[in-house]
Amino acid sequence: MNLTHLDENNKPKMVDVSDKTETTRVAIASGIIEVTQEAYDAVVGNTAKKGPVLQTAVIAAIQGAKQTSSLIPMCHPLMLSSIKTDVEELEALPGFKLTLTVKLKGQTGVEMEALTGVSLGLLTIYDMLKAIDKGMIIRDIQLEEKSGGKSGDFRR
Repeated sequence: MNLTHLDENNKPKMVDVSDKTETTRVAIASGIIEVTQEAYDAVVGNTAKKGPVLQTAVIAAIQGAKQTSSLIPMCHPLMLSSIKTDVEELEALPGFKLTLTVKLKGQTGVEMEALTGVSLGLLTIYDMLKAIDKGMIIRDIQLEEKSGGKSGDFRR
């Protein structure tokens, strides 16, 4: 198997996508953060000292998706056309599930943008609640589905 991020001399390289067909590409990623009941109540009741936790996490997730190429060395800078977020309150856990849907029309996929956005959003929740709960667990960051491109569609 040839690794696409290594050249013939085994040196790192960014993949040349200039000959790839431009298609609509969509990726959906999600992740969960488990928190204590006290932290959950602070978020839901909007009483966290650092401000509106979920709204700030959504902004961080969008910003993270847009900045992926600055954070992951071999990712191409992309002109994203859409980033949609969803935060689900998981009262029984307690915790929250963050889902990002990232879309563009281009020559390379947006899986890394969706995964990076989810990661940054969940880390922002952690940052805003760490005074209440240092034992939070971020888990299950995963690609849920992707479409477009030569490799075809994927659904978990």
